[in-house]
Amino acid sequence: MRPRAPHALLAAATALAAALMAPQPAAAAVPASGTYYVQSAAPGLNAADSRGAVEQHRPRGDEDRQQWRLKPDGSASLLENTDAPGSCLGRSGDQAATVACASADAAWEITASGTDLFTLRVPGTTRHLTVAPKPPGANHPARLVLGGPGDLAAWYLTPVEPATAPLPPQDRRTLDQVTFLTTHNAYANGVDGGFAPPFVNLVPNQTRGIERQLADGVRGFMLDVHQTPDGAILCHNSCTLVSRPVALWVDLQRIVDFLEAHPDQFVTVFLEDHVDPGVLRAELARVDGLPDVLYRPDRTGVRQYGWPAMAELIAANDRLLLFTDHSRSADQAAGLTRDGFGVMYQREWTVENYWSMGAGVGTSDWSCYSRWYGPDVNIPLTRTEPGFRPLFVMNHFRDVPFTGTATTDNSKLADRARRFCQPAARKKPTFLAVDHYDRGDPAAAAAALNAYTYP
Repeated sequence: MRPRAPHALLAAATALAAALMAPQPAAAAVPASGTYYVQSAAPGLNAADSRGAVEQHRPRGDEDRQQWRLKPDGSASLLENTDAPGSCLGRSGDQAATVACASADAAWEITASGTDLFTLRVPGTTRHLTVAPKPPGANHPARLVLGGPGDLAAWYLTPVEPATAPLPPQDRRTLDQVTFLTTHNAYANGVDGGFAPPFVNLVPNQTRGIERQLADGVRGFMLDVHQTPDGAILCHNSCTLVSRPVALWVDLQRIVDFLEAHPDQFVTVFLEDHVDPGVLRAELARVDGLPDVLYRPDRTGVRQYGWPAMAELIAANDRLLLFTDHSRSADQAAGLTRDGFGVMYQREWTVENYWSMGAGVGTSDWSCYSRWYGPDVNIPLTRTEPGFRPLFVMNHFRDVPFTGTATTDNSKLADRARRFCQPAARKKPTFLAVDHYDRGDPAAAAAALNAYTYP
Protein backbone atom coordinates (compact mmCIF):
# COMPACT_ATOMS: atom_id res chain seq x y z
CA MET A 1 0.00 0.00 0.00
CA ARG A 2 1.34 3.43 -0.90
CA PRO A 3 2.08 5.84 2.02
CA ARG A 4 -0.70 8.28 2.84
CA ALA A 5 -0.12 11.81 4.11
CA PRO A 6 -2.63 13.25 6.59
CA HIS A 7 -5.36 14.87 4.52
CA ALA A 8 -4.94 18.64 4.17
CA LEU A 9 -2.86 18.56 7.36
CA LEU A 10 -1.11 21.88 6.85
CA ALA A 11 -4.30 23.64 5.77
CA ALA A 12 -6.19 22.22 8.71
CA ALA A 13 -3.51 23.26 11.18
CA THR A 14 -3.43 26.77 9.71
CA ALA A 15 -7.21 27.04 9.89
CA LEU A 16 -7.21 25.77 13.47
CA ALA A 17 -4.61 28.32 14.53
CA ALA A 18 -6.56 31.10 12.87
CA ALA A 19 -9.74 30.00 14.59
CA LEU A 20 -8.05 29.99 17.99
CA MET A 21 -6.67 33.47 17.44
CA ALA A 22 -9.91 34.94 16.11
CA PRO A 23 -12.38 36.61 18.50
CA GLN A 24 -14.91 34.06 19.69
CA PRO A 25 -18.59 34.93 20.06
CA ALA A 26 -19.94 34.54 23.56
CA ALA A 27 -22.14 31.49 24.09
CA ALA A 28 -25.80 32.36 24.49
CA ALA A 29 -27.00 31.77 28.04
CA VAL A 30 -30.46 30.75 26.83
CA PRO A 31 -31.42 29.46 23.37
CA ALA A 32 -33.93 31.42 21.33
CA SER A 33 -37.61 30.85 21.99
CA GLY A 34 -38.88 27.90 19.98
CA THR A 35 -39.80 24.22 20.12
CA TYR A 36 -37.15 21.77 21.27
CA TYR A 37 -36.41 18.24 22.36
CA VAL A 38 -34.83 18.17 25.83
CA GLN A 39 -32.22 15.52 25.16
CA SER A 40 -29.82 14.02 27.67
CA ALA A 41 -26.18 14.12 26.62
CA ALA A 42 -25.53 10.90 28.60
CA PRO A 43 -27.79 8.25 26.96
CA GLY A 44 -29.12 10.56 24.23
CA LEU A 45 -32.77 9.96 25.18
CA ASN A 46 -35.52 12.58 25.32
CA ALA A 47 -37.50 14.03 28.22
CA ALA A 48 -41.14 13.00 27.75
CA ASP A 49 -44.34 13.74 29.62
CA SER A 50 -45.64 10.41 30.93
CA ARG A 51 -48.94 11.03 32.76
CA GLY A 52 -47.45 13.76 34.88
CA ALA A 53 -44.03 12.18 35.37
CA VAL A 54 -41.15 13.33 33.19
CA GLU A 55 -39.16 10.35 31.98
CA GLN A 56 -36.42 9.71 29.45
CA HIS A 57 -37.85 7.91 26.43
CA ARG A 58 -36.57 6.77 23.06
CA PRO A 59 -36.78 9.69 20.59
CA ARG A 60 -40.09 9.51 18.71
CA GLY A 61 -40.33 12.78 16.81
CA ASP A 62 -43.69 14.46 17.24
CA GLU A 63 -45.12 11.43 19.06
CA ASP A 64 -44.97 10.54 22.76
CA ARG A 65 -45.22 14.09 24.17
CA GLN A 66 -41.51 14.82 23.75
CA GLN A 67 -41.63 18.34 22.32
CA TRP A 68 -41.28 21.38 24.58
CA ARG A 69 -41.91 25.04 23.77
CA LEU A 70 -39.21 27.22 25.33
CA LYS A 71 -40.30 30.71 26.36
CA PRO A 72 -38.99 33.35 28.76
CA ASP A 73 -40.41 33.82 32.25
CA GLY A 74 -38.73 36.90 33.66
CA SER A 75 -35.08 36.00 34.27
CA ALA A 76 -35.91 32.30 34.02
CA SER A 77 -37.41 30.07 31.30
CA LEU A 78 -40.38 27.74 30.89
CA LEU A 79 -40.64 24.56 28.84
CA GLU A 80 -44.29 24.01 27.89
CA ASN A 81 -45.31 20.65 26.49
CA THR A 82 -46.71 21.11 23.00
CA ASP A 83 -49.29 18.35 23.55
CA ALA A 84 -50.59 19.87 26.78
CA PRO A 85 -50.75 23.70 26.65
CA GLY A 86 -50.40 25.19 30.10
CA SER A 87 -48.41 22.16 31.33
CA CYS A 88 -44.65 22.65 31.75
CA LEU A 89 -41.59 20.58 32.53
CA GLY A 90 -41.05 21.15 36.23
CA ARG A 91 -40.55 19.19 39.43
CA SER A 92 -42.32 17.65 42.34
CA GLY A 93 -39.99 17.22 45.28
CA ASP A 94 -36.80 15.62 43.97
CA GLN A 95 -38.37 14.23 40.81
CA ALA A 96 -39.13 15.82 37.46
CA ALA A 97 -42.83 16.26 36.71
CA THR A 98 -45.19 18.21 34.51
CA VAL A 99 -46.76 21.05 36.46
CA ALA A 100 -48.89 24.09 35.69
CA CYS A 101 -46.79 26.65 33.84
CA ALA A 102 -47.93 29.28 36.36
CA SER A 103 -46.40 27.25 39.21
CA ALA A 104 -43.15 28.28 40.84
CA ASP A 105 -41.98 24.72 40.20
CA ALA A 106 -42.02 25.27 36.42
CA ALA A 107 -39.23 27.84 36.13
CA TRP A 108 -35.66 26.90 35.14
CA GLU A 109 -32.45 28.81 34.93
CA ILE A 110 -30.90 27.62 31.65
CA THR A 111 -27.16 28.11 31.28
CA ALA A 112 -24.71 27.12 28.55
CA SER A 113 -22.27 24.49 29.82
CA GLY A 114 -20.37 23.57 26.65
CA THR A 115 -20.77 23.35 22.91
CA ASP A 116 -24.54 23.11 22.38
CA LEU A 117 -24.93 21.84 25.95
CA PHE A 118 -27.01 23.40 28.72
CA THR A 119 -27.92 22.89 32.35
CA LEU A 120 -31.44 23.36 33.72
CA ARG A 121 -31.16 24.58 37.31
CA VAL A 122 -33.86 25.37 39.82
CA PRO A 123 -33.50 29.15 40.31
CA GLY A 124 -31.69 30.13 43.48
CA THR A 125 -30.52 26.55 44.24
CA THR A 126 -27.84 24.05 43.22
CA ARG A 127 -30.42 21.49 42.08
CA HIS A 128 -30.36 20.53 38.41
CA LEU A 129 -32.53 18.46 36.10
CA THR A 130 -30.55 15.25 35.78
CA VAL A 131 -30.66 11.65 34.65
CA ALA A 132 -30.73 9.26 37.59
CA PRO A 133 -27.39 7.45 38.04
CA LYS A 134 -27.04 4.21 36.14
CA PRO A 135 -27.17 1.18 38.46
CA PRO A 136 -24.43 -1.42 37.89
CA GLY A 137 -25.47 -3.83 35.13
CA ALA A 138 -28.65 -1.90 34.25
CA ASN A 139 -29.87 1.00 32.13
CA HIS A 140 -30.48 4.47 33.52
CA PRO A 141 -33.88 4.57 35.28
CA ALA A 142 -36.59 6.25 33.23
CA ARG A 143 -37.70 8.93 35.71
CA LEU A 144 -35.73 12.17 35.60
CA VAL A 145 -34.74 13.63 38.95
CA LEU A 146 -33.24 16.69 40.63
CA GLY A 147 -29.58 16.40 41.51
CA GLY A 148 -26.22 18.11 41.48
CA PRO A 149 -24.19 19.31 38.50
CA GLY A 150 -22.13 16.92 36.36
CA ASP A 151 -22.29 14.84 33.20
CA LEU A 152 -25.79 13.53 33.97
CA ALA A 153 -27.06 17.11 34.21
CA ALA A 154 -25.94 18.05 30.67
CA TRP A 155 -28.72 18.57 28.11
CA TYR A 156 -29.06 19.33 24.45
CA LEU A 157 -31.93 21.56 23.45
CA THR A 158 -32.42 20.17 19.94
CA PRO A 159 -34.64 22.27 17.67
CA VAL A 160 -37.65 20.44 16.27
CA GLU A 161 -37.25 22.45 13.04
CA PRO A 162 -33.54 23.23 12.75
CA ALA A 163 -32.11 25.70 10.29
CA THR A 164 -30.42 23.89 7.41
CA ALA A 165 -28.06 25.01 4.65
CA PRO A 166 -27.62 23.88 1.05
CA LEU A 167 -25.12 21.10 0.48
CA PRO A 168 -21.73 22.60 -0.46
CA PRO A 169 -20.43 22.21 -4.02
CA GLN A 170 -18.97 18.87 -5.01
CA ASP A 171 -15.39 19.97 -4.38
CA ARG A 172 -16.11 21.05 -0.78
CA ARG A 173 -18.68 18.64 0.63
CA THR A 174 -17.25 16.34 3.28
CA LEU A 175 -17.93 12.66 3.79
CA ASP A 176 -20.18 13.28 6.81
CA GLN A 177 -22.33 15.74 4.82
CA VAL A 178 -23.32 13.15 2.20
CA THR A 179 -25.99 10.45 2.47
CA PHE A 180 -25.53 7.04 0.80
CA LEU A 181 -28.18 4.47 -0.09
CA THR A 182 -27.20 1.28 1.75
CA THR A 183 -28.47 -2.31 1.46
CA HIS A 184 -29.07 -4.34 4.59
CA ASN A 185 -27.85 -7.94 4.13
CA ALA A 186 -26.77 -7.01 0.62
CA TYR A 187 -25.44 -10.54 0.00
CA ALA A 188 -28.84 -12.13 0.87
CA ASN A 189 -30.24 -11.60 -2.60
CA GLY A 190 -30.77 -15.07 -4.08
CA VAL A 191 -28.98 -13.97 -7.27
CA ASP A 192 -25.30 -14.25 -6.43
CA GLY A 193 -25.69 -17.49 -4.47
CA GLY A 194 -27.28 -19.04 -1.40
CA PHE A 195 -27.25 -17.15 1.88
CA ALA A 196 -29.23 -19.24 4.43
CA PRO A 197 -30.79 -22.68 5.02
CA PRO A 198 -33.59 -23.57 2.57
CA PHE A 199 -36.57 -22.08 4.45
CA VAL A 200 -34.88 -18.76 5.30
CA ASN A 201 -33.46 -18.65 1.77
CA LEU A 202 -37.02 -18.09 0.54
CA VAL A 203 -37.14 -14.62 2.13
CA PRO A 204 -34.19 -12.59 0.75
CA ASN A 205 -33.41 -9.09 1.98
CA GLN A 206 -32.65 -7.98 -1.57
CA THR A 207 -33.66 -9.39 -4.97
CA ARG A 208 -30.80 -8.02 -7.06
CA GLY A 209 -27.16 -9.05 -7.00
CA ILE A 210 -24.23 -6.95 -5.83
CA GLU A 211 -23.24 -5.82 -9.32
CA ARG A 212 -26.79 -4.65 -10.06
CA GLN A 213 -26.97 -2.91 -6.69
CA LEU A 214 -23.82 -0.99 -7.56
CA ALA A 215 -25.20 -0.07 -10.97
CA ASP A 216 -28.41 1.17 -9.33
CA GLY A 217 -26.55 3.59 -7.07
CA VAL A 218 -26.17 1.61 -3.85
CA ARG A 219 -22.98 2.77 -2.12
CA GLY A 220 -23.18 1.07 1.28
CA PHE A 221 -23.27 -2.72 1.77
CA MET A 222 -24.00 -4.67 4.97
CA LEU A 223 -22.49 -8.16 4.84
CA ASP A 224 -22.67 -10.98 7.43
CA VAL A 225 -19.48 -13.01 7.38
CA HIS A 226 -19.00 -16.37 9.12
CA GLN A 227 -16.00 -18.60 9.54
CA THR A 228 -16.02 -22.03 7.89
CA PRO A 229 -13.31 -24.49 6.83
CA ASP A 230 -13.44 -22.74 3.45
CA GLY A 231 -12.71 -19.31 4.93
CA ALA A 232 -14.91 -16.26 5.42
CA ILE A 233 -18.35 -16.98 3.93
CA LEU A 234 -21.40 -14.70 3.57
CA CYS A 235 -24.36 -16.31 5.36
CA HIS A 236 -27.28 -15.32 7.55
CA ASN A 237 -26.80 -16.61 11.14
CA SER A 238 -25.10 -19.83 10.04
CA CYS A 239 -23.59 -21.31 6.90
CA THR A 240 -24.86 -24.83 7.71
CA LEU A 241 -27.03 -26.28 4.91
CA VAL A 242 -26.49 -23.24 2.69
CA SER A 243 -26.42 -24.11 -1.00
CA ARG A 244 -23.92 -22.23 -3.20
CA PRO A 245 -22.62 -19.84 -0.51
CA VAL A 246 -20.56 -16.82 -1.58
CA ALA A 247 -17.14 -16.05 -0.12
CA LEU A 248 -16.53 -12.58 1.24
CA TRP A 249 -13.64 -11.96 -1.13
CA VAL A 250 -15.90 -12.59 -4.13
CA ASP A 251 -18.30 -9.76 -3.27
CA LEU A 252 -15.44 -7.47 -2.28
CA GLN A 253 -13.82 -8.16 -5.64
CA ARG A 254 -17.04 -7.13 -7.36
CA ILE A 255 -16.96 -3.86 -5.44
CA VAL A 256 -13.27 -3.18 -6.14
CA ASP A 257 -13.77 -3.94 -9.85
CA PHE A 258 -16.65 -1.44 -9.89
CA LEU A 259 -14.49 1.21 -8.24
CA GLU A 260 -11.71 0.63 -10.75
CA ALA A 261 -14.23 1.12 -13.57
CA HIS A 262 -15.79 4.18 -11.90
CA PRO A 263 -12.93 6.29 -10.46
CA ASP A 264 -15.28 9.00 -9.15
CA GLN A 265 -17.25 6.70 -6.80
CA PHE A 266 -16.94 5.88 -3.08
CA VAL A 267 -18.25 2.73 -1.34
CA THR A 268 -18.55 1.64 2.30
CA VAL A 269 -18.84 -1.98 3.53
CA PHE A 270 -20.13 -2.93 6.99
CA LEU A 271 -19.20 -6.39 8.23
CA GLU A 272 -21.27 -8.23 10.80
CA ASP A 273 -18.10 -10.04 11.62
CA HIS A 274 -17.97 -13.57 13.04
CA VAL A 275 -14.45 -14.57 11.93
CA ASP A 276 -11.02 -14.55 13.51
CA PRO A 277 -8.88 -11.56 12.51
CA GLY A 278 -6.31 -13.78 10.82
CA VAL A 279 -9.00 -15.38 8.67
CA LEU A 280 -10.35 -11.98 7.68
CA ARG A 281 -6.88 -10.71 6.81
CA ALA A 282 -6.28 -13.73 4.58
CA GLU A 283 -9.65 -13.20 2.89
CA LEU A 284 -8.90 -9.55 2.11
CA ALA A 285 -5.51 -10.54 0.68
CA ARG A 286 -7.36 -12.45 -2.06
CA VAL A 287 -9.00 -9.28 -3.41
CA ASP A 288 -7.01 -7.88 -6.34
CA GLY A 289 -6.60 -4.12 -6.17
CA LEU A 290 -7.99 -3.70 -2.65
CA PRO A 291 -4.90 -1.93 -1.21
CA ASP A 292 -5.08 0.63 -4.01
CA VAL A 293 -8.56 1.89 -3.05
CA LEU A 294 -8.71 1.15 0.68
CA TYR A 295 -9.41 4.24 2.78
CA ARG A 296 -7.63 4.49 6.14
CA PRO A 297 -9.21 7.29 8.24
CA ASP A 298 -7.05 6.17 11.16
CA ARG A 299 -3.95 7.29 9.25
CA THR A 300 -5.18 10.57 7.79
CA GLY A 301 -5.97 12.81 10.76
CA VAL A 302 -9.75 12.41 10.71
CA ARG A 303 -10.17 12.31 14.48
CA GLN A 304 -8.24 15.57 14.80
CA TYR A 305 -9.53 17.50 11.81
CA GLY A 306 -12.82 15.90 10.81
CA TRP A 307 -13.85 14.02 7.69
CA PRO A 308 -12.22 15.10 4.43
CA ALA A 309 -13.97 16.38 1.33
CA MET A 310 -15.28 13.74 -1.03
CA ALA A 311 -13.24 15.32 -3.83
CA GLU A 312 -10.10 14.86 -1.73
CA LEU A 313 -10.88 11.18 -1.17
CA ILE A 314 -11.52 10.64 -4.88
CA ALA A 315 -8.29 12.40 -5.85
CA ALA A 316 -6.30 10.26 -3.40
CA ASN A 317 -8.07 7.07 -4.63
CA ASP A 318 -9.22 6.47 -1.03
CA ARG A 319 -12.58 5.09 -2.10
CA LEU A 320 -13.43 1.93 -0.11
CA LEU A 321 -14.11 2.16 3.63
CA LEU A 322 -14.37 -1.13 5.54
CA PHE A 323 -15.99 -1.41 8.97
CA THR A 324 -16.30 -4.32 11.39
CA ASP A 325 -18.74 -4.62 14.29
CA HIS A 326 -16.22 -6.83 16.09
CA SER A 327 -14.76 -5.83 19.44
CA ARG A 328 -11.32 -4.25 19.54
CA SER A 329 -10.73 -5.62 23.04
CA ALA A 330 -11.39 -9.18 21.88
CA ASP A 331 -8.91 -8.74 19.03
CA GLN A 332 -6.30 -7.27 21.34
CA ALA A 333 -6.63 -10.37 23.50
CA ALA A 334 -6.08 -12.48 20.38
CA GLY A 335 -3.00 -10.44 19.43
CA LEU A 336 -4.16 -9.07 16.05
CA THR A 337 -6.35 -6.00 15.56
CA ARG A 338 -8.37 -5.58 12.38
CA ASP A 339 -7.52 -1.94 11.87
CA GLY A 340 -3.91 -3.09 11.57
CA PHE A 341 -4.85 -4.32 8.08
CA GLY A 342 -7.35 -1.62 7.23
CA VAL A 343 -10.71 -2.67 8.74
CA MET A 344 -12.03 0.05 11.05
CA TYR A 345 -13.89 -0.73 14.27
CA GLN A 346 -17.33 0.67 13.61
CA ARG A 347 -18.11 1.79 17.14
CA GLU A 348 -15.08 4.07 17.05
CA TRP A 349 -16.12 5.84 13.84
CA THR A 350 -19.91 5.72 13.63
CA VAL A 351 -23.12 5.81 15.59
CA GLU A 352 -26.02 3.53 14.66
CA ASN A 353 -29.67 3.28 15.61
CA TYR A 354 -31.32 0.04 16.74
CA TRP A 355 -31.41 -2.46 13.90
CA SER A 356 -35.14 -3.30 13.68
CA MET A 357 -38.45 -1.44 13.46
CA GLY A 358 -40.35 -4.57 14.56
CA ALA A 359 -42.01 -7.62 13.08
CA GLY A 360 -42.32 -8.20 9.36
CA VAL A 361 -45.98 -7.17 9.27
CA GLY A 362 -48.19 -4.78 11.22
CA THR A 363 -47.29 -1.50 12.86
CA SER A 364 -43.70 -0.42 13.16
CA ASP A 365 -41.64 1.32 15.82
CA TRP A 366 -40.21 4.54 14.38
CA SER A 367 -38.35 5.56 17.54
CA CYS A 368 -34.70 6.24 16.84
CA TYR A 369 -32.23 5.30 19.57
CA SER A 370 -28.75 3.88 19.77
CA ARG A 371 -28.12 0.27 18.89
CA TRP A 372 -25.29 0.43 21.38
CA TYR A 373 -27.15 1.33 24.55
CA GLY A 374 -27.62 -1.13 27.38
CA PRO A 375 -26.31 -2.30 30.75
CA ASP A 376 -22.77 -2.78 29.44
CA VAL A 377 -22.48 -0.17 26.69
CA ASN A 378 -23.54 3.43 26.12
CA ILE A 379 -22.74 5.07 22.79
CA PRO A 380 -25.52 7.63 22.24
CA LEU A 381 -26.52 8.68 18.75
CA THR A 382 -25.54 12.21 19.78
CA ARG A 383 -21.89 11.28 20.42
CA THR A 384 -19.37 13.81 19.16
CA GLU A 385 -15.73 14.59 19.89
CA PRO A 386 -13.73 17.83 19.55
CA GLY A 387 -13.11 18.22 15.83
CA PHE A 388 -14.79 14.94 14.92
CA ARG A 389 -18.36 13.89 14.26
CA PRO A 390 -19.08 10.15 13.82
CA LEU A 391 -20.85 8.99 10.70
CA PHE A 392 -24.50 8.07 11.32
CA VAL A 393 -25.83 4.70 10.17
CA MET A 394 -29.64 4.83 10.04
CA ASN A 395 -31.27 1.40 9.96
CA HIS A 396 -34.75 1.31 8.43
CA PHE A 397 -35.95 -2.29 8.17
CA ARG A 398 -37.77 -5.00 10.12
CA ASP A 399 -37.14 -8.45 11.53
CA VAL A 400 -38.42 -10.20 8.38
CA PRO A 401 -37.94 -8.57 4.94
CA PHE A 402 -41.39 -9.05 3.38
CA THR A 403 -41.50 -7.16 0.10
CA GLY A 404 -44.91 -5.54 0.65
CA THR A 405 -43.97 -4.21 4.07
CA ALA A 406 -40.57 -3.02 2.84
CA THR A 407 -42.22 -1.16 -0.03
CA THR A 408 -44.44 0.75 2.38
CA ASP A 409 -41.64 1.38 4.86
CA ASN A 410 -39.22 2.60 2.19
CA SER A 411 -41.76 5.11 0.93
CA LYS A 412 -41.68 6.68 4.41
CA LEU A 413 -37.90 6.67 4.79
CA ALA A 414 -37.30 10.38 4.17
CA ASP A 415 -40.04 11.31 6.64
CA ARG A 416 -38.61 9.11 9.39
CA ALA A 417 -35.11 10.42 8.75
CA ARG A 418 -36.23 14.04 8.97
CA ARG A 419 -38.71 13.89 11.86
CA PHE A 420 -37.33 11.09 14.02
CA CYS A 421 -33.73 10.04 13.42
CA GLN A 422 -32.06 13.29 12.41
CA PRO A 423 -33.04 15.14 15.62
CA ALA A 424 -32.38 11.99 17.68
CA ALA A 425 -28.77 11.91 16.48
CA ARG A 426 -28.40 15.68 16.03
CA LYS A 427 -26.82 14.86 12.68
CA LYS A 428 -27.94 13.85 9.21
CA PRO A 429 -27.85 10.13 8.36
CA THR A 430 -24.75 9.20 6.37
CA PHE A 431 -26.08 5.75 5.45
CA LEU A 432 -29.72 4.83 4.84
CA ALA A 433 -29.88 1.04 5.29
CA VAL A 434 -32.96 -0.70 3.87
CA ASP A 435 -34.31 -4.03 2.70
CA HIS A 436 -35.54 -4.30 -0.91
CA TYR A 437 -33.87 -1.07 -1.98
CA ASP A 438 -35.61 -1.30 -5.35
CA ARG A 439 -39.07 -0.84 -3.78
CA GLY A 440 -40.62 2.31 -2.32
CA ASP A 441 -37.91 4.52 -3.87
CA PRO A 442 -35.44 4.90 -0.97
CA ALA A 443 -33.04 6.43 -3.50
CA ALA A 444 -35.35 9.46 -3.54
CA ALA A 445 -34.98 9.73 0.24
CA ALA A 446 -31.19 9.76 -0.13
CA ALA A 447 -31.48 12.42 -2.81
CA ALA A 448 -33.69 14.56 -0.55
CA LEU A 449 -31.17 14.35 2.28
CA ASN A 450 -28.38 15.21 -0.13
CA ALA A 451 -29.98 18.58 -0.84
CA TYR A 452 -28.92 20.15 2.48
CA THR A 453 -26.63 20.01 5.48
CA TYR A 454 -27.77 19.74 9.09
CA PRO A 455 -26.00 22.06 11.55
